[in-house]
Amino acid sequence: MRRFGLRDDQWERIKHLLPGREGSVGVTAADNRLFVEAVLYRYRTGMPWRDLPERFGDGTKVLLRFSRWAKSGVWERVSQHPVRTEPRRKNDNRDRRKTASRSPPRR
Repeated sequence: MRRFGLRDDQWERIKHLLPGREGSVGVTAADNRLFVEAVLYRYRTGMPWRDLPERFGDGTKVLLRFSRWAKSGVWERVSQHPVRTEPRRKNDNRDRRKTASRSPPRR
């Protein structure tokens, strides 16, 4: 898995919320996933838009598109649909810690 990229299951949960998808009014955006990954990369690394790696395209154009989506409420819609960053494992240690803390003290 790419370090800053979306997993396929995460992408499937949000792609219908984005403008430019097939069947919606306007131009179909073939690179919505790449654009969203560019935004995630930028925020996870803290770098300026202009310093985005070339694979994401021109940083000023990415910033412009990001701003348009922000003004039209796209990011608000996406943020209301949580996407887990890690799949839950069958043997999740968090569950064991909770039960271990409830056990009676030793004598």
